[in-house]
Amino acid sequence: MSAIDIFFNTDILMKSFPMLLRGLVNTVLLGLTAIVFGTLIGVLVCLARLYAPKPVRLLAVLYIDLMRAMPVLVVLILIYYALPFVGIVFSSFTAAAIALSIVLGAYSAEVVRAGIQAVPQGQFEAASALGLHFWLTMRKVILPQAIRIVIPPQASNCVSIVKDTSLASVVATTDLLKQATDAQALYANPTPLLGAALIYVAILWPLVRLTSWLEKHYQQAYAR
Repeated sequence: MSAIDIFFNTDILMKSFPMLLRGLVNTVLLGLTAIVFGTLIGVLVCLARLYAPKPVRLLAVLYIDLMRAMPVLVVLILIYYALPFVGIVFSSFTAAAIALSIVLGAYSAEVVRAGIQAVPQGQFEAASALGLHFWLTMRKVILPQAIRIVIPPQASNCVSIVKDTSLASVVATTDLLKQATDAQALYANPTPLLGAALIYVAILWPLVRLTSWLEKHYQQAYAR
């Protein structure tokens, strides 16, 4: 049997493609869920770190430091395997989404903090002079200016979290990698794994290039 038959068997690839496609759908759903909720968590935690009372600020800093220090896989295992011992049980997809969201939230909080602190202090003073309350100042004045600083690094964080969706297979989430490993076992051939790798590249490569374009675009816009 040739290396092509072993590692790129087109017949097996075609047979396993429906399984890979189902896994791809779950991977995309998991990635989008983590990006949406992780970004929201990041914004809220950032505001708590910057403007909340001191005890809340310390808790926000602790959360950010812990989530950035812990590997995603450890967080995922703790949520899926440890929480049931205290009566909290999640499905594999939900556990993976929570783990990825709270980890992305920590990184997003730091990115948003950097964006907000880059806005000149005079913008806060001008909003206060106009009588705008805190939330209106954030929504109308500060965040629109911070967002062009936040978008490039946040896009990079999102790409990283999409790659980390492959870890969800550890808790039996039927993502792309899990379906590929199941297909490999079913057909006794590694071709489905190679097919999954090609799909990951096809998805993530354009996102990586988009991130590079965003960095250049917003650097030019900020320099004007």
